[in-house]
Amino acid sequence: MQLKDKIAFITGSASGIGKEIAVMYAREGASIVIADLNKQAADATAAELAATGAKAIGVAVDVTDEDQVNAAVEQAVAAFGGIDILVSNAGIQIVHPVEEFTFADWKKMLAIHLDGAFLTTRACLKHMYAQGRGGTVIYMGSVHSKEASLLKAPYVTAKHGLIGLCKTVAKEGAKHNVRANVICPGFVRTPLVEKQIPEQAKTLGITEDEVIRNVMLKETVDGQFTTTDDVARVALLFAAFPTNALTGQSLVVSHGWFMQ
Repeated sequence: MQLKDKIAFITGSASGIGKEIAVMYAREGASIVIADLNKQAADATAAELAATGAKAIGVAVDVTDEDQVNAAVEQAVAAFGGIDILVSNAGIQIVHPVEEFTFADWKKMLAIHLDGAFLTTRACLKHMYAQGRGGTVIYMGSVHSKEASLLKAPYVTAKHGLIGLCKTVAKEGAKHNVRANVICPGFVRTPLVEKQIPEQAKTLGITEDEVIRNVMLKETVDGQFTTTDDVARVALLFAAFPTNALTGQSLVVSHGWFMQ
């Protein structure tokens, strides 16, 4: 029970990577806040966790809305008495060449990935600092925090930006025993990635199988997708690590796609 008595606020956790992290954290003893744009899905996921004996609630939140973020965090604190772990995971994907990207889509991507990370961090840090027991902030980056790919200018920009935010939070939070780190997965076959396969096939003029084999997995050592379990295990490592020895770091989980 590595997270016994900890309280975790996880955005975008009604499905995909976020849900896998929530399940693992609950198994390790944490109380879970399923924070998701889809309130019905958040409540359903919280109910699934509660059925296993975990403490969990669902809260509705648009991470780009300052008032909603603040209200969701306050709801979590009211329910469980604090926040020990933030996992900033909410995200979307839109793919186009730069010259075809609308400014509206550019702003939407940066708002969800970067503004959302900032707003949730700020709201949670206030409680982590006041509690006096430290905490950890975990950002869901990507291999695209390190590398660029075609058609993903705002996504790559935002994921690079998360590393800068993380490093600043790590330096500012150290005196409060608050750590910050970034997980950088390769392609994980979530609905977000499934949606990209036909989109990229159409844009690049190749088959969907070629997108998987020659675009998504070409640079891996074994031609395998990263799994949600792979990512959740790293999220547990960061959440359970007890000291400032591991802070301000980014860990790539990509079957060797990117090697530091």
